[in-house]
Amino acid sequence: MLSGALIFLVETAFGLFVIALLLRFYLQWARAPYRNPLSQFLQALTDFMVRPARRVVPGLWGLDLATLALAWLIQLAELFIVLQLRGYQFGPDAGMAFAVLVLLALAVLARFGLYIAMAAVIAQVVLSWVGPYSPLMPLLNTMTRPFLRVFQRRVPPIGNVDLSPLFVVVIIQLLLMLPVAWAEAALARLL
Repeated sequence: MLSGALIFLVETAFGLFVIALLLRFYLQWARAPYRNPLSQFLQALTDFMVRPARRVVPGLWGLDLATLALAWLIQLAELFIVLQLRGYQFGPDAGMAFAVLVLLALAVLARFGLYIAMAAVIAQVVLSWVGPYSPLMPLLNTMTRPFLRVFQRRVPPIGNVDLSPLFVVVIIQLLLMLPVAWAEAALARLL
């Protein structure tokens, strides 16, 4: 019973920090304005790890890969700690188990990234109806534009209603159900 509570705390703490790092990377990738409160909060929260990591992991094409690498390492550490708390014993096949954990951490990052994109799309849709002049709208527009633009070019609005968010959410759900869930389940069976 105590180990269940401890596992919950580890998954929550590590998961929230991984999501913060992924959000920081995502906002940078989407070229979100730095002056928004979310970007400033994420930078203040994660700078203590990201700045030293930049010395080791260089950026690529203007993207801060150190942030992404840290998210992956923290997710890997979480999986390892949870396995230890559940009593998993690394035997003679420890190398194989570590390789599986490495890939499983990538699958979990993909799941979190898709959840972030879906949450941004849903938040933008809700705010566009109830609070179109909300201070969050420019940030949400920046975050969702790369995904929505693909469908907005091909599907015209019907009765002044943009259906592109619906298509994006359906595709994200399919990605979560098929490749991501399949990869997580297949890798978990290898442990």
